[in-house]
Amino acid sequence: MGWVADSLDSIRSTQIRHVLTQIVSLGMIVTSALIVWKGLTCVTGSESPVVVVLSGSMEPGFKRGDILFLQMNKDPIRVGEIVVFNVDGRDIPIVHRVIKVHERHNTGEIQILTKGDNNGEDDRVLYAHGQLWLEQHHIMGRAVGFLPYVGWVTIIMTEKPIFKYLVIGALGLLIITSKE
Repeated sequence: MGWVADSLDSIRSTQIRHVLTQIVSLGMIVTSALIVWKGLTCVTGSESPVVVVLSGSMEPGFKRGDILFLQMNKDPIRVGEIVVFNVDGRDIPIVHRVIKVHERHNTGEIQILTKGDNNGEDDRVLYAHGQLWLEQHHIMGRAVGFLPYVGWVTIIMTEKPIFKYLVIGALGLLIITSKE
C-alpha cells in the first residue's frame, strides 16, 4: 500500500504546482496589462489613453462600440476637435466635439463648450448643475485615432454581466488547458 500513498502524494503535489503555475501566469498577464496601460498614460499624456464610445451621440463619425485613442498635450484646444471629458458627479467620460472656446488672454484659462455630432443641442444639460462651460481640468484627452467596433466586447460585458463571467471562465479554461 506504500506505493498507493506515494502515488497520491505525487498527484497532489503535481496538482498544487499546476494551480500555483496558473496563478503566477494569471498574475503576470494582469501585471503586464497594467504596465502597458501605465506606459500608454505616460506616452500619451492622457489619464485614460483608450476609451470606448458608449452611445450614438457622435454618429456618423464614431459609432457605439468604436475604440478611441486619446492624447493630451500642451497645445490649446480648438473648435472642431473631438475631446473626451469628465463631468463632476458623473463616472463615465463623454466623447463630443468642441463647438466653442473662450480663452482669457490675461490668465490663459480656457472655457470649452461641447456637443455630440448627432445631438440637437450643446452639452450644457450634461454638465454639472449650474455649470455652463468645461475647463481644462475636465478634459481627459483628444481623439487621435480609432478602431471601429472593437469596443463592443466591453459594452457587452458591462451591459450583460453573464458574458463577463463566461469570458473569464473561458480564459481560465484556456490557460489551464494550454499548460497541459
